[in-house]
Amino acid sequence: MKVGIVVPYSWSFWGGVPEHADHQARALERLGVDARILIGHDPPGRLTKYLHPRVGRHERPPAYMIPVGRSVIVPANGALPNVVISPSAIFRMKHVLERERFDLLHVHEPMTPAIGVAALSFARIPLVATFHASGELAWMKLATPVFGFLAERLDYRIAVSPEAATTVSRYLPGEYEVIPNGVAMPERAAPGARENRIVFVGRHEPRKGLPVLLRAWPEIRRQTGARLAVVGADPLQVRLLLTRLRVLDDGIDALGFVSEQERTEELLKAKAFVAPSVGGESFGMVLTEAFACATPVVASDIPGYRDVMTPETGVLVPPDDPRALANAIVSLLADEPRRLELADGARRRARAYSWDDIGRRLLAIYQRVTGESPATLAAAG
Repeated sequence: MKVGIVVPYSWSFWGGVPEHADHQARALERLGVDARILIGHDPPGRLTKYLHPRVGRHERPPAYMIPVGRSVIVPANGALPNVVISPSAIFRMKHVLERERFDLLHVHEPMTPAIGVAALSFARIPLVATFHASGELAWMKLATPVFGFLAERLDYRIAVSPEAATTVSRYLPGEYEVIPNGVAMPERAAPGARENRIVFVGRHEPRKGLPVLLRAWPEIRRQTGARLAVVGADPLQVRLLLTRLRVLDDGIDALGFVSEQERTEELLKAKAFVAPSVGGESFGMVLTEAFACATPVVASDIPGYRDVMTPETGVLVPPDDPRALANAIVSLLADEPRRLELADGARRRARAYSWDDIGRRLLAIYQRVTGESPATLAAAG
């Protein structure tokens, strides 16, 4: 079976959906599926620097990724995703679909122009879609009346969380199966012998709550002496934010964009992970990544995170409350036996999001909508 995974964003800039699709492709490959990712790519050069002020990964994509166009920053859902919207990408999509002759397309955020909508328009093969976003989606209010009818072509609909399913159902009524974001499990993750360090992972976007954490930081630093690694946010933006908040950078390491392996290494050596988002999260993907590294989590008590967190994995705190956040982090770092217990619980919890299990669930759906039996797939492999 040959599957095309369509992502309307850019591979060149780290984000939850491109990373989800990358792991999805690798999980399917392990099951004998020929999986390719159709996605945007912004090669190095002046135009990329002009369109994208933050640093990304601009090297040549891996062989299983098929670039279909450049992206631009489009504000949406409290975030700044890099979306492929150029008209030329539509024609590239048509050409790629004709050339690759996929058996099935799996489209992420299919109502997103240009390549998500193009996939639904041009494909004459079974279509599976995954919806990721939750909350108030202004762009869906605009998109649905224009090309919402294309959703009728979907053979199967997936949402990454109950919140995402509820959100998309308001615009595109139908049945949605909840299949969460998966997580890659490091082979080893020792809860003990960690550095006196906490980690934040996220772009510099209001909904990620970095200002909340930075306002809490002076008290955390004073009481614990810990260091803070800020991963994903542009270092210059972090410095500007610190200046605006009048917070010293004492103990703060702004690491900027890092590879997946480097992010995992940061989580494996930290005592805790902090997710102070203020809302708009459909699924706590960054939480499960911390769980996989046996790193307990202090997170905002918001939809999306609430379904992933348990009392055995960390602590929930009121959103947008620097004092509560500081108290929770200080308390966790001061109680090493409790921290170790939560670390063990987090690692156990992560196994529920194994990409191998999710890959098998997706393959079963593909076989159902294409009519291809497991025996046929095994013979083809």
